Amino acid sequence: MSTPAAVGQGDPSSVAADQLKSIIERIERLEEEKAGIAGDISDVYAEAKGNGFDVKVLRSIIRLRKKDHDERQEEEAILELYLQALGMA
Repeated sequence: MSTPAAVGQGDPSSVAADQLKSIIERIERLEEEKAGIAGDISDVYAEAKGNGFDVKVLRSIIRLRKKDHDERQEEEAILELYLQALGMA
């Protein structure tokens, strides 16, 4: 029967600690990249605003484009139903 040391894995707790440290470092690096990308996105929205585009509408369009066609249609139908019920359509 092979022990972890016999197959070159070393102390199991040390391996787990190394793996945990690696995972944490990867997450931290990705969080830094995410912050940088969020800053880039803000810059693009600021540019759009400077060019006269309505940022709130742009954000709505981005949100809608993330949804598939059927989901978007269902949401629009429900919205229309609610607007009619409130006498707003």
